[in-house]
Amino acid sequence: MDFPRPLSFALLAFLSVTAGAEERLFVEIVENYCADCHDADSSKGDIDFLSILGEPVSAHAAVWEKAVRQLDARQMPPIGKDRPDGAAYGEVVSLLEKALDAAAAEHPNPGRTDTLRRLNRTEYRNAIRDLLALDIDTTALLPADESSHGFDNVTVGELSPTLLDRYITAAQKISRLAVGSPSRVPAGQTIRVRPDITQEGHVEGLPLGTRGGTLIPQNFPRDGDYEIVIRLARDRNEQIEGLRGKHTLEVLLDGKPVADFAVQPPQNRADQTKVDAHLKTRIPVKAGPHALGVTFRRNGAPLEENLRQPYSAHFNTHRHPRLAPAIYEVSITGPYDSPGAGESPSRKRIFTSALEDENARASEILGALARRAFRRPVAPGDLEGPLGFYRTAREAGEDFEAGIEAALTAILVSREFLFRVEKDPSDLAPGTVYPITDLELASRLSFFLWSSIPDEELLAVAERGELRDPDMLAQQTRRLLADPRATSLVTNFADQWLYLRNLDSITPDGRLFPDFDDNLRQAFRRETEMLFETVLREDRSVLDLLRADFTFLNERLAEHYGIPHIYGDRFRKVALEPESRRGGILRHGSILTVTSYATRTSPVIRGHWILKNLLGTPPPPPPPDVPALEDNTVSASLPMRERLAEHRANPACASCHDVMDPVGFSLEHFDAVGRWRTMEEGRPVDASGGLPDGSEFAGVEGLEQGLLARPEIFVRTLSEKLLTFALGRGVETYDAPAIRGVLRGAKSDDYRFSALILGIVQSPAFTLRTRADVDAEGKSH
Repeated sequence: MDFPRPLSFALLAFLSVTAGAEERLFVEIVENYCADCHDADSSKGDIDFLSILGEPVSAHAAVWEKAVRQLDARQMPPIGKDRPDGAAYGEVVSLLEKALDAAAAEHPNPGRTDTLRRLNRTEYRNAIRDLLALDIDTTALLPADESSHGFDNVTVGELSPTLLDRYITAAQKISRLAVGSPSRVPAGQTIRVRPDITQEGHVEGLPLGTRGGTLIPQNFPRDGDYEIVIRLARDRNEQIEGLRGKHTLEVLLDGKPVADFAVQPPQNRADQTKVDAHLKTRIPVKAGPHALGVTFRRNGAPLEENLRQPYSAHFNTHRHPRLAPAIYEVSITGPYDSPGAGESPSRKRIFTSALEDENARASEILGALARRAFRRPVAPGDLEGPLGFYRTAREAGEDFEAGIEAALTAILVSREFLFRVEKDPSDLAPGTVYPITDLELASRLSFFLWSSIPDEELLAVAERGELRDPDMLAQQTRRLLADPRATSLVTNFADQWLYLRNLDSITPDGRLFPDFDDNLRQAFRRETEMLFETVLREDRSVLDLLRADFTFLNERLAEHYGIPHIYGDRFRKVALEPESRRGGILRHGSILTVTSYATRTSPVIRGHWILKNLLGTPPPPPPPDVPALEDNTVSASLPMRERLAEHRANPACASCHDVMDPVGFSLEHFDAVGRWRTMEEGRPVDASGGLPDGSEFAGVEGLEQGLLARPEIFVRTLSEKLLTFALGRGVETYDAPAIRGVLRGAKSDDYRFSALILGIVQSPAFTLRTRADVDAEGKSH
């Protein structure tokens, strides 16, 4: 399809507005455009817009999509040059998009996902939970996955021998735990409390009237007695921190006290090596998941004593010492004297057959497990491997359950479980676009919304071939979104999109920010996660992520923000007054902290984060020969704006910093841990800033208004992030028509979260796939 004739006139008119003579105009536009692209196929001078105006749009779709991106973001022409008004921008972008969308409808290109995609660590954990009713800690079993395009489910096409060995070991441990097999010696596990946790207040999930300690979700493999050993936190001199007077330590199982101990200073205060030597007990526990709590009964303290404390953080002897003893670690060993495996949820999920013949019972059990694990109906050949392991165990003298354990291990290390497999039809020519099967669509849907395997209902619908029906697909999508397992979109998608996972590695300088501890760190994360979950669960507009006039606080976070009358560790929804200066994610301590350095704010990092994650137009990486800004060459007494002037003065840096820095400067009223400030280094904070479209404003309010003035930019970026997460590949220029289709559908529904999800799930990129090209060596591409 050719560009419509009015498009050529509109584009030429647009370009003529931006410059003078036509020849100079195109040189300038092409140079400025290509300078921002940094692509091998669009290097400076390689694109001649005049020469492609009359050619079919499909022949140069990638070039025009990049042009649309730059024009829509008002980044072409650059700030400082003559620019058209918003109406001219809108006319040209609209004409280009219509032509591109028409070409895409005539020749769809859904792209191609990898044929084999390994379950990453999060997906593996969730799959085990849903397959075996067993919650495991995969961080102790598997290494972290590498991130690409912002998510850790993208570069998962390979399985190295070392990683395979870790999966085999994990499968053996999981199978033993799920079946409840007896062990030769009692197994032990030690849970260590983070050293920077303040343990002076109540811990959520533990009884009121207690303080400090930890609540441990633990799966006990068999009925029996388990030994609990507790150690208290010590300073570098091996003295118990905060040990003044007598304290009572309690051990609780599922909220019920099972043991208590007295903790007090020894007669010889210099020798505290045995203060916690008696903190051990054996308790009977039924097999299955339980909550083990270890905490102290709260000793009353005068109100004025609490008010006198300058900081809420208490975990370091030399800077902010503990006021009372704290838990260092809890060890769990067992079972001892086990009478049997018991009736755990995992055993109930596995041993579902009542057939008398053991071989038939084993086949029925393994067939049911394999169907869920492989996400498809199983044929007799699929069970040959697991049944072979079962028979080998039985022939070696093991009992029936040991045989099932061996077979279950085989299922958990099989390719069909560890990998999501999407095979090309053999009868199609390379490059042909085809619909994926209903079973493949079911896996795409469940791993997108749950990061886990399909449940029985979704699998049954796919097996009947009904999932491809648009109404059924929408119905199942809404059902999955309403399920508690959709919380994975919060803890997996949002945590990566918003960099919340980075919080665990952030430690602000203790001298500059002495009131920062892990309690505050986790409160930061919880606030942002709860806002995102509210948008998800209440099906609100995704714009509420930016414009919310409420937030979620507990006492610790409210105190940090300076919001009064919030008490206790429980998070609750709080309606905000304008003077609170809190609300959307740009005002959250989590975002403001992960985009700062340990000692100061970083307008550069904050600006880059907004351009990349909210606007979808990240600046290119800096040239390799440009040195980093050295703090020690610039006076630390200068405000941040003046310190960064060095980079903006360098022509090699200015093209990017002139775009990034103004965005980040608008957040300068928030310090490196998200507190509001009006002064910096004795001077009033200058929070004036701007966006790449040339708009100027002051402060976070102006930034939010600038983003909300053109909401489609933010929603498009969020849709692209969701599509990347859903498909496990980066978004390409040929995905732009599908994204625009999502936006058109969502706009009519006030950009509700479900509208975005439904648009993505029903898009060609999600439901179709391109047949691989095969080279002369027979390799697919």
